[in-house]
Amino acid sequence: MTRACSTSDLVFIDAPGTGFSRIAGADKEKAFYGVDQDIDAFAKFISQFLSKYGRWNSPKYVFGESYGTMRAAGLVLALQNQDIDLNGLIMLSDILNWDLLPDDPQLNPGNDLPYVMTLPTYAATAWYHNRIARPDGDLATFLARVENFATTDYAQALMKGNELPEEERQRIARKLSEYTALPVPYLLKTNLRIQYGAFQKELLADQEMTTGTLDTRFSGATLDPLSKIATYDPQSNAISAAYVAAFNSYVRQQLRYDPGIEFKSGIPIYESWDYRHKPPGAGHALIALPNVMPDLAVAMKQNPDLKILVTGGYYDVSTPYFAGRYEMRHLPIPPSLQRNIEYRYYESGHMVYAHLPSLKALHDDVAGFIRRTQAP
Repeated sequence: MTRACSTSDLVFIDAPGTGFSRIAGADKEKAFYGVDQDIDAFAKFISQFLSKYGRWNSPKYVFGESYGTMRAAGLVLALQNQDIDLNGLIMLSDILNWDLLPDDPQLNPGNDLPYVMTLPTYAATAWYHNRIARPDGDLATFLARVENFATTDYAQALMKGNELPEEERQRIARKLSEYTALPVPYLLKTNLRIQYGAFQKELLADQEMTTGTLDTRFSGATLDPLSKIATYDPQSNAISAAYVAAFNSYVRQQLRYDPGIEFKSGIPIYESWDYRHKPPGAGHALIALPNVMPDLAVAMKQNPDLKILVTGGYYDVSTPYFAGRYEMRHLPIPPSLQRNIEYRYYESGHMVYAHLPSLKALHDDVAGFIRRTQAP
């Protein structure tokens, strides 16, 4: 679907099997449902689109959201391999290295980075719900202090593992409590490692309320007060149906596009997805959590004019904003290319546009980025 706006034309591409798209052919699931298969499908679509609509000389940008940021980062290099250079890459709620994801990190002991990445979001959430004392300054200033603690004292304490002295354990627990509002005894029981589902369940436990996953500003009644972790996402329950209804109404009634099939906002392929990825320089796909940071780094080196805009919400615990910043700081690129990366963060969640002031700010930031980075 193509839509014109004052800054650029917008082309929305449904991932294979979602929206109104359907997949076909022998072994169709294996052909489309995987990290590299998905990137390949999008690269081929874009190449064919440029030819069909005569847009080869147009400035080109890719905008990815959530898993779409992993797709987009890999897509930049895949397009370059088809002799298609982009002007820019825009990522919203990004996650390029899945080792940083907070999904069940307790099942992967020894990897403490997810706890470090999520702490600033926990602190922002406690701030929003008035569970901690608000020091002087705005949210961003407060979070800068939390980020510093997360990457220094907290990270060092986690790295010591079972050799962490008791006195230091108590000190770190007190500081964590100051930032997260969780009780010190509870934090000691968690071994200073806070699973995001547990945080959602415990922050407002005295009210029997659960905070959101995609947007922790949202809260809803706890389904099971005796559960260890949250068992649903109040944000998704609050707004998903409204978004799907609005889109169906717009497409079918205003655009008069009605293919006679269901619009699928998502499909249940998380567990069957092929997460193997072949990064640049590897002889084969790696059997590990996928990481497309090498792809993006190679793409930036091959096209030093490529500009990147990283955006996210402070209240997103699904893909924490600090993980996205951490990834960009660890791209294996020279300092000159680091200057090609811009950051914008908003007082919203995973779906930044669910907060109207943030929606306007995101719109203006993306439009400004495109205007600044188009070729003369």
